[in-house]
Amino acid sequence: MADEPLVLGIETSCDETGVGVVRGTTLLADAIASSVDEHARFGGVVPEVASRAHLEAMVPTIERALKEAGVSAKDLDGIAVTAGPGLAGALLVGVSAAKAYAYALGKPLYGVNHLASHICVDQLEHGALPEPTMALLVSGGHSSLLLSTDITSDVRPLGATIDDAAGEAFDKIARVLNLGFPGGPVIDRYAREGDPSAIAFPRGLTGPRDPVYDFSFSGLKTSVARWIEAKRAAGEEVPVRDVAASFQEAVVDVLTRKAVRACRDEGVDHLMIGGGVAANTRLRALAQERCEAAGIRLRVPRPKLCTDNGAMVAALGAEMVARGRAASGWDLSADSSLPVTEPHVPGRPHDQAHDQAHDHDHDHVHEVSKGNLYS
Repeated sequence: MADEPLVLGIETSCDETGVGVVRGTTLLADAIASSVDEHARFGGVVPEVASRAHLEAMVPTIERALKEAGVSAKDLDGIAVTAGPGLAGALLVGVSAAKAYAYALGKPLYGVNHLASHICVDQLEHGALPEPTMALLVSGGHSSLLLSTDITSDVRPLGATIDDAAGEAFDKIARVLNLGFPGGPVIDRYAREGDPSAIAFPRGLTGPRDPVYDFSFSGLKTSVARWIEAKRAAGEEVPVRDVAASFQEAVVDVLTRKAVRACRDEGVDHLMIGGGVAANTRLRALAQERCEAAGIRLRVPRPKLCTDNGAMVAALGAEMVARGRAASGWDLSADSSLPVTEPHVPGRPHDQAHDQAHDHDHDHVHEVSKGNLYS
C-alpha cells in the first residue's frame, strides 16, 4: 500500500471544484465545492461565474481533501489537474493552482484529460481497467464512445456528439417542462412515475446511412419541445411524467444500443459507462439488461464518481506515476478543446539544472517559503 503513488487531483472543467486524493487505486478523499446553485437562475452554467467560484473554493477544498485523506501535502508523489477539455477560464484556475502547489512542494505535475479521467475513475470502484476497455461517456457536453488499450497513452474515439449531447438535451427539456436546472436528476425522478412508451419520440442517428457510433440529440430535443408546445397551444395539460419517461427512454435506448454494438464490433467484452448522465437510473438498468444479453460485463461507478470530481483526476494521475509517464512541464496550459487522444500533456521537461544555475536567489526564497508553508 505504501509503495503505491499518493496523488492529489484537481478538477475545474465546469461548475464544480473537485479535489481528490488517491493512493494507487484506493480513494482516500473526494472533496467537492459546487457552484450549481449560482448558475440555476440562469438556466445553465455561466463560465465567468464558474471561474470565480473555483477561485474562491480552491484552497479550502484542497485543505479539506488533505485533512479527509489524513495525509500531508509534503507526502504527495504528484499533483494531477484537468488540462482540458472544458471551460477555458475554469480550467485556467485549476491549472494555475496545481502548478503553484506542485512548484511550492517540489512535486511532479501531471496535466490530464477530463474524458480519460472519467474512464480511469472506475478503477477506484472495480479495480484495474481491463485492456482494452470500451467506454461510453455521457455528460452535459459529451456523448462519446471510446476504446482504450492503455488509459495513460492510448484512447481512440469511435463516436462522438454531432450537436446536442445527452446531458444538454436533458437540461433543455427540463427547462421546457419548467422543472428547473440541472435537468438530469429531475427528469430521472419524474420519469420513474411515467410511461416510457406513452409517446413515440424519435431515435437520432439510427438509420442505415447514419454514422454508426455518433450521437445527435438535437432532433429529439426539438421533437419533444414541439410536442409540448402543441399540447399547450391546444389548451391541454402536458403529462409531465410521461413526457419525461418517453424522452429519457429515447435517449438511453440510443446510448445503450450503440455502446453494445461497438463492443460486439470491436470484440470487447467490457463496457464502462461514465460521465454525469451515467448516474441516470434508467440508463444503468437498460445498460445492464442489454449487456447481460450480449455477454458483456458492465462497469459503472457509483453516482458520485460519475459526475465531475477530483478523485477521477487523481486516479489518472496515480496511473501516470505508476506507469512512469512523463510529468508535465511548467509551461502546461489549459486547452478547452484538448482531444481525448491525448490522455495527458507532458509539456516541456523542467530543466532543474538551468534553474539552479540561473535562479539561485529565487530558489533560495522558494525553499524558505516552502519550509514555512509545508513544514
